[in-house]
Amino acid sequence: MINRVLIRIKVVQLLYSYFLVQNNFSVQSSPAAPTKEKRFAYSLYLDYLYLMIRIADSVRKSDHYPLADTRFIQRISSDNIIRSIKNKYAVSFPLSPAVDGLADAIADSAVFKRFLTDPLAEPTIWSDIFRLFIYPSPVVGSLVEKYENYSSRGVDRAKDMIEETMREFASSQDNISEGIADLKVSLHKARELYFRLLLLPVELTYQQEVDLEERRCRYNRTEEDLNPNPKFIDNELVKLLAADEEIRSYVENNKISWLEQDRDMVRHLLRKILASPLYAEYMADPTADLHEDCEFWKKALRHIIFTDPEFIDLLESKSVFWNDDLDIIGEFVIKTFRRFEDKASDPECKITEPVLPMYKDAEDAKFGPELFEATVKRSKIYRDYINEVLNTQHWESDRLAYMDVIIMITALAEICTFPKIPVQASLNEYIEIAKSYSSAKSGSFINGLLAGVIANLKETGKLKK
Repeated sequence: MINRVLIRIKVVQLLYSYFLVQNNFSVQSSPAAPTKEKRFAYSLYLDYLYLMIRIADSVRKSDHYPLADTRFIQRISSDNIIRSIKNKYAVSFPLSPAVDGLADAIADSAVFKRFLTDPLAEPTIWSDIFRLFIYPSPVVGSLVEKYENYSSRGVDRAKDMIEETMREFASSQDNISEGIADLKVSLHKARELYFRLLLLPVELTYQQEVDLEERRCRYNRTEEDLNPNPKFIDNELVKLLAADEEIRSYVENNKISWLEQDRDMVRHLLRKILASPLYAEYMADPTADLHEDCEFWKKALRHIIFTDPEFIDLLESKSVFWNDDLDIIGEFVIKTFRRFEDKASDPECKITEPVLPMYKDAEDAKFGPELFEATVKRSKIYRDYINEVLNTQHWESDRLAYMDVIIMITALAEICTFPKIPVQASLNEYIEIAKSYSSAKSGSFINGLLAGVIANLKETGKLKK
């Protein structure tokens, strides 16, 4: 029921919020009214951080550098203060003689090996590396002693600053697991919308049945009140939906009811349906079969319910994502109607359960979390790929629409992470997302820019599919 089109949209939506509202972790700024000791400590603090970047770029595993992909390294590498340090040390870095030895020791360590096999080790890997390798290193210590204004108290102060930076990073909202948890909640909410929409015809029909019964009991009854046309309330599809065990179980377990929670909306939608030419045509046709009953509810959903402004506003009040989900989930609901019809009409039908499973298979179930994590972890790398193409085309990176950036780095994460998905298939999906979620010209712009990135990646051997 939840396909990869919807998963991609959900990932883009949540990444937009994730990157926009996350705590802006940054490197500490220089101390106010600095003494010689504080100036030395701050200089060493920055050099420690830059040393971590140099180590990350030196520890190789197979054909990549796993420490360079960690969020901590990516975040400090993008910090303007560290960028200035990188420029300062373009020719000579005072701690450079320690890099190779530290990199070799780290690559052979149990800490690094655990990091390679245990995803939960990433949040602490750099605090462990600093505590176990960098700070106690005799080579680093001897190099630091040559710094201007060196003092042992200054070294301790720099150590405290590093540890505080690590704590601030850990407590920031840079938490991938929380983002993935939010993604899973959003996908489960899409599943809830699916069942709510399957339930809606049942409860609209029940409301009409109640209304007809009230008319039979009122004092001034008409012939139509006494003998109403029962075709609407005898709808065969509605009976199948009401009797389906999976729908009933989900509705009961999740305490879903339009009639109990939104009766005014049920009455509003029912009035619109009863006043529509679709209803008049349906009731006037003497034919009564499952196919016609299914066709009626497909059209009622598409042309009356899904286009009703009050219904759309109600969905938005229940979940910020449901308006965006409605088109896709609505089509799955209509597909489910067809499955009910096929199963009931054909004894040899292969459909065992008309209600669609949440995911087609295990790969689809993993796709969203894996895509989210891949995008977050390598976002800086993908942004750099984009900037390389922008620079050759004389565009300014900061003029890009923020949503365009999110869409492009997510597309690149998919292209670079999922070898079974053809490049063009990924491109087409994200171009469509751009058309819906960004500016009118974003689709063609993103297509051209990503084509340039992909060409560069293939030329340099970074992309081989």
